[in-house]
Amino acid sequence: MPAFLLEVGTEELPASFLSDALVQWRSHIPESLAANSLTSTSVAVYGTPRRLAILIEGLPSQQPDREEEIKGPPAQAAFKDGKPTPAAAGFAKKQGVEIEALEVRPTDKGDFVFVQKRIPGRPVAEIFTELVPQWISKLEGKRLMRWGDGDVRFSRPIRWLVALLDETVLPIELVNGSETIKSDRISQAHRVLHPEPVTINHATDYVTTLRSAYVTVDPEERANIIKEQVQLAAQDLGGHTVLYPDLLEEVTNLVEYPSAVIGKFEPEFLQLPTEVITEVMVTHQRYFPVFQGESLQKELLPNFITVSNGDPQKSAIIAVGNERVIRARLADGQFFYKTDLAKPLESFLPQLEKVTFQEELGSVRAKVDRIIKIAKQISEQLQLEEAQSQKGQRAALLCKADLVTQMVYEFPELQGIMGEKYALASGEDTEVAKAIVEHYLPTGAGDILPETLTGQIVGLADRLDTLVSIFGLGLIPSGSSDPFALRRAANAVIKITWSNDLPINLENLLEQIATDFATAYNKDQVQLTATLRDFFLQRIRTLLQEEKQIDYDLVNAVLGENDPEYTERALKDLLDVRDRALYLQQIRNDGTLDKIYETVNRSTRLAAQGDLDTKQLEPTALVNPELFQKPSEKAFYDAIVDLVPQTQTAQESRNYQLLVTVLEKIAPTVSNFFDGPDSVLVMDSNPEIKRNRLHLLSLLRNHARVLADFGAIVKNL
Repeated sequence: MPAFLLEVGTEELPASFLSDALVQWRSHIPESLAANSLTSTSVAVYGTPRRLAILIEGLPSQQPDREEEIKGPPAQAAFKDGKPTPAAAGFAKKQGVEIEALEVRPTDKGDFVFVQKRIPGRPVAEIFTELVPQWISKLEGKRLMRWGDGDVRFSRPIRWLVALLDETVLPIELVNGSETIKSDRISQAHRVLHPEPVTINHATDYVTTLRSAYVTVDPEERANIIKEQVQLAAQDLGGHTVLYPDLLEEVTNLVEYPSAVIGKFEPEFLQLPTEVITEVMVTHQRYFPVFQGESLQKELLPNFITVSNGDPQKSAIIAVGNERVIRARLADGQFFYKTDLAKPLESFLPQLEKVTFQEELGSVRAKVDRIIKIAKQISEQLQLEEAQSQKGQRAALLCKADLVTQMVYEFPELQGIMGEKYALASGEDTEVAKAIVEHYLPTGAGDILPETLTGQIVGLADRLDTLVSIFGLGLIPSGSSDPFALRRAANAVIKITWSNDLPINLENLLEQIATDFATAYNKDQVQLTATLRDFFLQRIRTLLQEEKQIDYDLVNAVLGENDPEYTERALKDLLDVRDRALYLQQIRNDGTLDKIYETVNRSTRLAAQGDLDTKQLEPTALVNPELFQKPSEKAFYDAIVDLVPQTQTAQESRNYQLLVTVLEKIAPTVSNFFDGPDSVLVMDSNPEIKRNRLHLLSLLRNHARVLADFGAIVKNL
């Protein structure tokens, strides 16, 4: 069966574009083959800094023939007195069939003429000649460029094309203004190790031919080579390295023939914080740091490992060049570190007045003042002791100070990390210092959350200030646009609260902060609070469904659908809405929900026709036993009376199992009220009796609502 090879040769591609292009082709090309009725046994996508390639094996020689039914003109227009009209003749000619091949069939809109055509499959070579330019032009990426005098847009100039169907070159051209790139079987090998071109005789020879010319075209194979070489190099040094996924992917896409090179630097640089050294290596130089021993300790060796794309025989020369670069970068870091340590962290605060947080919201220093105030409000809600509250306010004061240090100015990725180190060096409390780095958590990478209470408080305060302030300016996220990462900020507020069981009243906090903002900036506090409330409810809904794996209808049941009572309850007590959702999912999974669903849901639907407030739980003043006509009514009433203390206890202790246990116990009583031997007609002709019975049902609904709105739950989801 035929195999097809396409290689697009380019100038050196950015690693990020190469990664994205590989993903796009792995998705798009199989879809394109399927759309053209082409099957294959394998589709392999390859890429290096100088090429993108795809090898498709197990292809048919041509598309399969297919039957196609084509609808023509109405029968009334195609035939008159049983004879074909010019309309019929024209349709037959257009479809390439005789008039006798036309069939008249009934449709919803009357009789029409149809023709059944057999369309022969096209040769695969012809199809690929058309598809290849589309595959290339449809690749998306950042900052695509034009070159020469043409209109072709690609990440880097395209220099050659290889297009082989087995051993045959397919005639494919890319026209770029006055330049035409024609397909061939000639490819380019490694720039240094094999500067001569190579000839690919057959499509399936591609990988081995390029490998013999010092080009490993398979990214996965290159990554495995890099991992093995780097780990062995670290072991030779008596240490170990960390294969950071992002670094490994980037380095893999920067080389065609990887070889690990060991470098060293002066041990005196190890006096720098480990994070500074690794930041220089990993983010700025794309080097792998080497840690002592075989454990995950963070003590570094004065060595690094880089991955070269050059001649392995020249590794010593390459190492010298790398060492010269890293030495200069570490010397800069050493200077910045010593300069920053010369004064206490608090002394950097005045400089924050010169750093703009947002044009209309003023400086970062002004933001710090707002964070301090919010941290105090959170501490008051949590009823913390004064000493703990003061830690939160101190950490809030210092949390952004390191932004104006020389180290963080040069290495922004170290914000918070350096703040902690400078705070400790300045004699600050250890929890205050740790809160400075923790208040940025979670960052979205791994969702690591702050451990200290102080870090949690400052993290909440920082994000709540950002949310209220940016929303207050009307800069609300829409669609995929969220330049201030407000969705992530709201998610972090909820996650920190849930993970640490913080009993905060978010509704109250939002009102307090929004009031302060509205007063300062002359905004509508009511509208701002309402918008923030809706935004947080959507984030709670998303996190419950996506992270807690709660069924959508159970999420609706605890949040309510346009139900202010549930909305307010959820925002006042984030822990309660989480616990109720998790418990509902639990009783659905173990079958308990099925045992109470029918009776509670039926009662809920009928109760909607009554007039009883949803907060009423006590039956004695609402139901008149003298109006009972059947024993089932009395039994229902007694069950509600017994339910009251259980519901109250469940509310106070949040032990909703108490409530569900009683609901399960009285389910037969309620079922007998509806369908048993002494069942009643709820909608009795006597309005007093009807109202009395609706009150019974409403009371059951209200007790169940302490857990959830059963009317929102879908049976047998």
